[in-house]
Amino acid sequence: MNDQAEALRQLVKQNNSQSQLKNTRVVTVTSGKGGVGKSNFSLNFALSLQRLGQKVLVFDADIGMANIDVLMGQTTPYNLYHLLTQEKTIWDIIAVGPEGLHYIAGGSGFKDLLELTAEQLERFAGEIEKLHGRYDVILFDTGAGLSKETVKFITAADETIVVTTPEPTSITDAYALIKMVRAMHIDVSFKLVVNRATNRKEGQQTLDKISLVAKRFLDTELPSLGIMFDDGNVSSAVKKQIPFSICYPSTAASKAVMEIARSFLAIQAPVQQSSGIKGFLSKMFRLA
Repeated sequence: MNDQAEALRQLVKQNNSQSQLKNTRVVTVTSGKGGVGKSNFSLNFALSLQRLGQKVLVFDADIGMANIDVLMGQTTPYNLYHLLTQEKTIWDIIAVGPEGLHYIAGGSGFKDLLELTAEQLERFAGEIEKLHGRYDVILFDTGAGLSKETVKFITAADETIVVTTPEPTSITDAYALIKMVRAMHIDVSFKLVVNRATNRKEGQQTLDKISLVAKRFLDTELPSLGIMFDDGNVSSAVKKQIPFSICYPSTAASKAVMEIARSFLAIQAPVQQSSGIKGFLSKMFRLA
């Protein structure tokens, strides 16, 4: 891990020598309820973005069910908790997964995040701000539903991807999440992904149902990023603890997540919110 942290520090030095830093997009991935395949989507979406030339960092921000490292078959000794307790720096807690994907493992530290003293908060913000411009995309995989912590990430990020399935309860909970955030009068750029659709027709009907209701009752546009189909190879890859887009690159789910990644990159980040990690910290902790 020490060698890994040193390699990351060298990468930062190399980036610092460049004349222009990256314009980092800060994205939250969430869902109205658990069990919709959100974390699996986040991981393979990140890998797909990286294959398209993006530098990506995945931040496992699920307090109760943190499992990004498990999906990759990896164990990581450090997570956010070690940063909050000042035991480690931001570079020490970044791990490297398959295909060189950078990630920060989840843990109980996210709950502590909302109870920091002013001094701890300042140090934490300083560490996280070091990520600014080092990545094209920082992806926060949050917990399902509207916990206090999840709301913080949704309202602070540039963009929020809501993952749902065609199941009525999943659709209802996804809409309820969007409605509650809108009731806070905070401008959040939502995008939809339907997972586990039996076929394209079912997936499109699900997208249309949520979009039409959101437009009618919330006056909110919900652009779609795409549809993921129900694919038995996904559960097989989970059992093997290998991302499905690596384990089964030609399967329907792998092709679909790549198309979603392309759709994401084709849509520009919201101009009024594309302030990267600095803007994220400002909104999350109301520092400005």
